[in-house]
Amino acid sequence: MIFEQIATGGCQSYLMGCGETHAAVLIDPNLKQMDHYLGLAARDGLRIRYVLDTHTHADHFSAARELGRVLNAKVVTHRLSPAPYADFRLCDGEILRVGDMRLTALHTPGHTRDSMCVVAEDRVFTGDTLLIGGTGRTDLPTGDPEALHDSLFNRVLKLDPALKVYPAHDYKGRSHSTIGAEIADNPRLQKRDRAEFVAMMRTLNLEAPTHLTEALRTNMSGGKTVAQMLSDAAANIAFISMAELAERVKRNDLELVLLDVREKDAFAAGHIPGARHLPRGQLELRVNTELPDPTRRILVCCEFGHISTLAAATLRELGYTQAAALDGGLKAWREKGLPLATG
Repeated sequence: MIFEQIATGGCQSYLMGCGETHAAVLIDPNLKQMDHYLGLAARDGLRIRYVLDTHTHADHFSAARELGRVLNAKVVTHRLSPAPYADFRLCDGEILRVGDMRLTALHTPGHTRDSMCVVAEDRVFTGDTLLIGGTGRTDLPTGDPEALHDSLFNRVLKLDPALKVYPAHDYKGRSHSTIGAEIADNPRLQKRDRAEFVAMMRTLNLEAPTHLTEALRTNMSGGKTVAQMLSDAAANIAFISMAELAERVKRNDLELVLLDVREKDAFAAGHIPGARHLPRGQLELRVNTELPDPTRRILVCCEFGHISTLAAATLRELGYTQAAALDGGLKAWREKGLPLATG
């Protein structure tokens, strides 16, 4: 087996390849690590054929959909996953063959309705069902403490005690544990009585994940994150530095259309000298009258540099091939003490 463990903060993902065929599966991939996964697979001579999510993640953005598209790999989930982009939905007890490797799915609801653990040779990937020294929480959408108790004590903890445990999260830098070690030392597993375990889980009072709403939206629907939209836009436009624009303002010769896409009040309170105002919300509706020449150089600016990036990308899609965005925003411009006009 060829095996790589990739940590992203407390999130853990795993690249596992067949030593004979070099076919591979990527488990619980994080969108932030897209290039890292591709680099590891290339270094190890692996072809990622499957991308597997052990459950619907609520604290980070899954890379399963995007990697499936880029690599022409099948996205694997449990049968109950809401993800519309899943190609391969496993039921309890079914086996996924990856080269000469066999991965067996165990449906282990509790953290989420679609949670599953995956047994592969000498290890089990437990997602957020079983953590090192803990368990997954049950207070997020589709969580169920009764189901988690049953999944743990009737399924996972009855596996071979020697099996290595690789969870989807660990915040203390630990790589893995074993079933036997967790039975002996995991504080939450000492509450073996169902009622006591459920009462404990219902009184944990944990903070909600930072990106809960966006993570659930994107992981359940296959939609893009805001960061993805910004990254996609930035990849398709050019930028002009603040120093370059400041020099043009100083010469009183912009040699381009400087377009401020903030709202009216923000523009009136202070804008870069020579800028024209066209709110982002009206861009598509007014572009033909405000910008009749699609060959002109256009530089878009906003408060922080995000909306201007999206607006410049939109202009390029509309045929303004010389549209660019200011590398930075009005906030940074003001902080540098650069000139402003009002009204």
